[in-house]
Amino acid sequence: MSSLLLRGGIVIDTEPQPHVTEYTDILLEDGRIAALGTGLSAPEVLDVTGRLVLPGFVDTHRHTWQAALGATVADGTLADYLARILHGYAPRYRPEDVYIGNLAGALDAASSGTTTLLDWSQLNETPAHTEAAVDGLHASGVRAVYAYPGAPISTTPRTTFAYAASGPEHAGPQVAAEEWRAARELGLPITVHMGGHGRESADRGLAFLRNSGLLGPDITYIHPNYYTDDQLRLIADTGGTASIAPISEAALHIGYPAVGRLQAHGILTSLSSDSVTSGPGDMFSIMRTAYLFERARLAEDFTTRDVLRTATIDGARVLGLAETTGSLRVGKQADLIVVRTDTLAMSALTDPIASLVLSATPADVDTVLVAGEIVKHNGRLRNHDLSALRATLLESARYLAA
Repeated sequence: MSSLLLRGGIVIDTEPQPHVTEYTDILLEDGRIAALGTGLSAPEVLDVTGRLVLPGFVDTHRHTWQAALGATVADGTLADYLARILHGYAPRYRPEDVYIGNLAGALDAASSGTTTLLDWSQLNETPAHTEAAVDGLHASGVRAVYAYPGAPISTTPRTTFAYAASGPEHAGPQVAAEEWRAARELGLPITVHMGGHGRESADRGLAFLRNSGLLGPDITYIHPNYYTDDQLRLIADTGGTASIAPISEAALHIGYPAVGRLQAHGILTSLSSDSVTSGPGDMFSIMRTAYLFERARLAEDFTTRDVLRTATIDGARVLGLAETTGSLRVGKQADLIVVRTDTLAMSALTDPIASLVLSATPADVDTVLVAGEIVKHNGRLRNHDLSALRATLLESARYLAA
């Protein structure tokens, strides 16, 4: 049995609600959380005294393959994104570009504290492209849900699958009906971009699902910002969940991020990075943006604790992984991050949760563990030649832009 003790941390757990317990030990055994308390022991000890220890973040919608295209659509709109990325760059991708994009993108996420992500893949032109995408996720060491329009492949203990549907707003009703049928025959949850492309489009797409009897608790709606209160009640009544990407939604004009409205209707809501082509991919930036949008609309009851819960355990619930990750409950997988508190911005820990949400940055993430395996330590990713990886990513970027 392998054991590791994280000793003396300022522990932030997220169940039943985010809360802080200071000077706490966390014992990990065989990749799982075995105990929390004081005076615990193990053969191997990691001293985290005075540092924040919390569950890794959960990103429920990331086009991971776009890692080589960072900031390509800066100052653009959704139309620019579709033209430049999906109709411009995407057709040029070779399997090797998909692999390095997914590997680099997943490692970038892990480095900033995201231990679980849903990779929403649009690059499945050939079986080789799909295999390359999954291989890149496997090589990164993150916990991943690979979402694409097909059956599960190349499974590992850290990889599950979802059905990435084009949906009625993009592909039309006939294709959408076929997608829903395929997903449910495969027993896969459905993740779909709906509700973020204007009121008329949102109305038309949701009406199709309702009239066709296709609504259900297996659907995660991405960018559902244009739905009315009545439509949100319909989604809530049928058990649908949501993924909000506040940075890309603001940058690309995909509607005002609806985190608070969704939660007010009882819809389980999560956060996502979407695409690094139009904003940063780290959960600190995403949490802060979601929090500030809610405060800007005078939602005084939306707190830093609410946004941390949305970025952790609620994300795990949306992905169907709440029994695996998202909190520090004994028996769960040891997906943890350790955040430094010895910087000027993080020194005054009057409220550790508020400081984490409002002041921490990816540079403060000292250690990342996924299933008890150390992916990052002392501020550096492990098990990868980063110089070689960057060189390969740059080569891919130059090829794609040629």
